[in-house]
Amino acid sequence: MDVRTEGSGGYRLPEATRPGRVRLRVADPERSLGFYRDVLGMRVARDEGSVLGLAASGEGAELVELRGTPGLAPARQRGRLGLYHFAVLVPTRAELGRVLGRLAGSGFPLGASDHAVSEALYTVDPDGNSVEIYADRPRSTWRYDGGELHMTTVPLDTHALLREAAPDTGALAEGTRIGHMHFYMDDLARADAFYRGGLGMDAMVWSYPGALFLAAGGYHHHVGTNTWAGPGATRTRDDEAGLLDWELLVPSAADADAAAASLRAAGFEASREHGAWVAADPVGNVVRIVAQAD
Repeated sequence: MDVRTEGSGGYRLPEATRPGRVRLRVADPERSLGFYRDVLGMRVARDEGSVLGLAASGEGAELVELRGTPGLAPARQRGRLGLYHFAVLVPTRAELGRVLGRLAGSGFPLGASDHAVSEALYTVDPDGNSVEIYADRPRSTWRYDGGELHMTTVPLDTHALLREAAPDTGALAEGTRIGHMHFYMDDLARADAFYRGGLGMDAMVWSYPGALFLAAGGYHHHVGTNTWAGPGATRTRDDEAGLLDWELLVPSAADADAAAASLRAAGFEASREHGAWVAADPVGNVVRIVAQAD
């Protein structure tokens, strides 16, 4: 089945749409800082004791919020629906090389892939939440096959990346932001009905085995979905580490209202909460639709 043909509501998100802050449930925020601050190079922008807001520097928009809940079990690595990974987009290949150098000596898990449109590193935080750190290749180099964006997963030339690494300042470069979210789903057609038919993204890659990638504005993907968790996978429990919610930033309040109306027209619930529209996808991943002007 070509999921692009199923249930498009007609509404499309604005080109300037992008992901914003990711909120995570963790057992111990101070322990998490050993990864997010000391390895990745994020800085504490907000400290409320059991809740920490992290940014690329001490100022600027937050990338990640860590919300501590003592006694949480680690995120399951198998048989779980929900967060596959969230992805931190760095502004240059040299910055990605710098992050690679820090990760390589950190003792945390490290994977690396070349996706044609981007180069990516993969790791896991102390609670089992998976994180991608990546740099995009120029859009002028992206290739399309019959209207579908060409993406691959092949080994990354890490030696070449390290040769181009920026000097290690210990902090993420200015301009770093959340690039995309990727979720384990139970059914791609249901994922498509929410993210494309309701929320208003476009399908960018639909032939990748077991996966569907969607975006606004022609980006390679703001949301990835897959069925790789396999039959019988269950949702993340409240007593497990994992995703609380993530922000989808749109240019204006009118755009946020339009996205919420499109979700409702497609049969999904969307409610107003603390100035944002809040909705959950078919397996419970919560998105907060936020106007960037707010």
